[in-house]
Amino acid sequence: MESLEHLQNQLDSLGDLRGIVKTMKALSAANIHQYEQAVRALAGYYRTVEMGLHVVLKDFDPASFAGGSPKANHRLGAVVFGSDHGLCGRFNEDIVEYSLQRMDSIPADRDSRRILAVGARAAASLEHAGQPVEADFSVPGSASQITRMVGQILLKIDEWREQGGVHYVYLFYNRHSSMQSYRPTGIELLPVNLRRFHRLEEEPWPSRSLPTYTMDRQALFSRLLDQYLFVVIFRACAESQASEHGGRLAAMQAAERNLEERLGDVTMDYRRARQTVITSELLDLVAGFEAIETDAGRSR
Repeated sequence: MESLEHLQNQLDSLGDLRGIVKTMKALSAANIHQYEQAVRALAGYYRTVEMGLHVVLKDFDPASFAGGSPKANHRLGAVVFGSDHGLCGRFNEDIVEYSLQRMDSIPADRDSRRILAVGARAAASLEHAGQPVEADFSVPGSASQITRMVGQILLKIDEWREQGGVHYVYLFYNRHSSMQSYRPTGIELLPVNLRRFHRLEEEPWPSRSLPTYTMDRQALFSRLLDQYLFVVIFRACAESQASEHGGRLAAMQAAERNLEERLGDVTMDYRRARQTVITSELLDLVAGFEAIETDAGRSR
């Protein structure tokens, strides 16, 4: 049986760990709320940009819109969103496996992919799987820092398209879900499927009259498209961040349950050991008292 001192040290360590786990749970829950709020706040702006593109493209023939599946002679670029830190389950492994499977299914040149990773652990997982990573960005520490990182990603994508011959760009990220912590998702960022904005014609306009514009159509279209790309990447990053903290919250909940079970077992062992020590001391006292009584009777 372990000593009382050793069991007491275990209890103290488990108590400290439980405090750390509870703190991490609280931080994860707060961060999930922060990024969910960012996604909700972005929804209205996204809808406005979407409707603006619909107005600009209203007179265009849908048959003339670019689209279609990637061709083998085109280069593929991808942005994979992961994490910088661990303790979030299989968050990085799941998105890396999913992104590699999706990229392998796209009929583009496999040997000349351009990959960006957001998060050091996602970059390491991609490299370990044999997929070279051109650059990796640190995960933003808060929702307010996402804007700067999105700007860096857009600059890199522009460089790909102008100098690297990349025609297709995909985003891969874990999407936050209320039913489960996350689920891997992939979307085609470029080329933009302009048909989807034309389909908004089937939906009722929210006001009594359609808006008009006076600036050059091409200039307005370009600016709205830039905002559309920004919103899509921002939302992917925010969703990924919420998913990361959701995975970490689930991991901490499992760790807390395991700690509670272990704490209960060690507490029971400690009580048994303490009871054994007390019983032994009492027996020693009784034996000593009986020895004293025996000696006193002999002396009489």
